[in-house]
Amino acid sequence: MALNPPLLALAVGAFGIGVTEFTPMGMLPLIAADLNVSIPAAGLVVSAYALGVVIGAPLVTLATARLPRRRLLVGLMAIFTLGNLMAALADSYAMLVAGRLVTALNHGAFFGVGAVVAAGLVPPERRAAAVAAMFSGLAIATIGGVPLAAWTGAMLGWRAAFWGIAAIGAVAMLALRLALPELKAEAGADLWSELRVLGRGPVLAALALTMVGFSAMFTVFTYIAPILRTETGATAPFVTAMLVLFGLGLTVGNWLGGRLADRSVDGTIIGALAAQLVVLVLFAWGMHGAAAAALLIVLWGVASFASVAPLQMRVMAQAADAPSLASAMNIGAFNLGNAVGAAVGGATIDAGLGYPAVSLAGAALALAGLVLVLWLGRPAAVPAACG
Repeated sequence: MALNPPLLALAVGAFGIGVTEFTPMGMLPLIAADLNVSIPAAGLVVSAYALGVVIGAPLVTLATARLPRRRLLVGLMAIFTLGNLMAALADSYAMLVAGRLVTALNHGAFFGVGAVVAAGLVPPERRAAAVAAMFSGLAIATIGGVPLAAWTGAMLGWRAAFWGIAAIGAVAMLALRLALPELKAEAGADLWSELRVLGRGPVLAALALTMVGFSAMFTVFTYIAPILRTETGATAPFVTAMLVLFGLGLTVGNWLGGRLADRSVDGTIIGALAAQLVVLVLFAWGMHGAAAAALLIVLWGVASFASVAPLQMRVMAQAADAPSLASAMNIGAFNLGNAVGAAVGGATIDAGLGYPAVSLAGAALALAGLVLVLWLGRPAAVPAACG
C-alpha cells in the first residue's frame, strides 16, 4: 500500500499507545524504589492500565458515538497525553496509578474507532491492509519504542520516559488533526444501535474467537524471559535480542495478515492459528537450543500477529451497521486474551509441569481457537470488507 498520510497518523497514535502500555513492565523496580512501594504494588500500575482499557472501551465509545471521527480521535490522544503527563509529574503512588487509569481510557476507543476509520479510507478490497497499517504502529513499538523508553527510564529516571511518551501523544494529536479528513460519525450511530449490534450472536462469537485465539500468544510470551533463561540458558542480552526478533516477527505478521485478510478473513485466521499451533509445539522442543529458539521465536511472532487484522475485520464485518462499539470491545477481547493466556501459563508453571508444558498449553489454546473458527463457519462466510 502506498504511503497514506491518514493511516500514518493513525499508526503514530498506535505507536504511542503501544509504548505506554508495555514500557512500565520494564521499569517496575525503578518505580518501586522511587515511590517506596513493593514490586507487587508497583505491578498494580500495569493492572490499572488494563482496568482502564476494559472500562474505557465501552464507556468512551458509547459516550462519543455521535462525535465526528477526527475530533474524537484527536480528543482520545489528548486524554492519552494528559494521562502520561500525570504519570511524568507523579510524586506519589496514587497519582501514578491515577495517571495510568486516565491514559488507558483512550486505548480501546482509539483502536476500535481507528480501525473503522482506517477501513473507510480505502477501497473495500484493501480494508484489512488499512487496518493492519494502523496496527503496525503497535507492532513497531515493541521493536524500538519500548526498548528506547526503558533505556530512557534507566538513564534519566522513569518520569523522563513518561515525558517522552507524552510528547509522542502531542505529535499524534497534530498528525491526526492535519492528516485525517473531516469524518462524520456512522449514519444512525447512537447508544442503543451500538448496544443492539453488540448483543448479536455472531458479534459475540467473533469477540470470543479473538479472546481465545489471542490467549495462545500470551500463555508463552508472559513467561518468555524465564523460559529462555532456564531452558535455553540465555544471558540478559540474548533475551533482549529475542524480544527484538519477536517484535520484528510481529511487524511482518501484521503486514502479512492484512494482505491475506483482504482475500479471506477466516482463511487468514485459520492459517495463522494453525501456524501458531505448529510453532508452539515445536518450541516445546526448540527452546532448549539457542538457534532453534531464535528461529521459532521469529516464526511465532509472524503467526501471532498475522491474526490481528483479520480478527478485527471479522468483528467489524459482523457489526457492519454500527461497528464502533463492537470494534472497541474487540480490543478489550485482545486484552482479555492477554489475561487468560497469562493465567493459563502461570497455572501450568505452578502445577510443576515445566516450561515446555507452557508452550504446549499455548498450542492447546491455538487449537481451541482453530476449532472455534472452523465451527463458526466456512472461510467464505465472512467477507473481507466491512461496512
